[in-house]
Parts: sequence; structure tokens; C-alpha cells
Amino acid sequence: MSNVKTISPERAAELVKDGAVLIDIRETYEYTGENIPGARHHALSQIDAKHPAREGDTVLIFHCKSGMRTKMNAKKLAARSGNCDVYMLGGGIDAWKRAGLPTSAPARSNGQSQGGLLARLASLFR
Repeated sequence: MSNVKTISPERAAELVKDGAVLIDIRETYEYTGENIPGARHHALSQIDAKHPAREGDTVLIFHCKSGMRTKMNAKKLAARSGNCDVYMLGGGIDAWKRAGLPTSAPARSNGQSQGGLLARLASLFR
């Protein structure tokens, strides 16, 4: 078990206001479908090729969709984070939204949100 602590969306938002970096470990197609404004994208599939921490980072908060990928890879994420304090967002972006915290998604030409991958695929068959 790793020493990565799970924190609530509300606590994560507080830490981000104080300078923590939120890192979205989902794949690109997930991130572009919807993301937390200001979150840095660093796909889990690229974690071995490139460190997620950048110069000046002191606190990193990792998240995925539901929290499971982050939890399953917490030890690896912590190992790749240098000397930063590392947390994981309990419940992922899903919990962030349930807490009423903001997300953003690319706008369609009609001004509506594209939504997730399933919504985009469904639109192909309408």
C-alpha cells in the first residue's frame, strides 16, 4: 500500500486554491470530453515515459473518472512525483461534479457541450 492519501473534492479544491496541481490521468479522449478547469493532463499510459511533476510543483492531486485507476496506480504515481506531496481525489471527476464543482467540456458549433465519449458515439447514430 502506498502512502498516498485520498482527499475529498472540497479539500482538493482548497489545496488547488493554495497552489496544488490537479493532474488528470485519464486518456486524451476522456480528458477532451470533459475536464476540471486548470487540471494538467498527464495520461496514465505516459507515466513511465515522463514525470508528471514539474519544477516548482510541491503538491500533486491525481484524479481519474471514478477514482479506481488512481487508487490502483497510487504507488506508481507517488514514485513518479519526485519530492511532491501526493494525494488522490476520492471518487475522481465524478465526485468532483457531484460536489457541485466546475468542469468544462469543448463546445459544439451550436454552443452545447459535447459530453462524454458515449454521448459523442450516440450522436453518430441519430
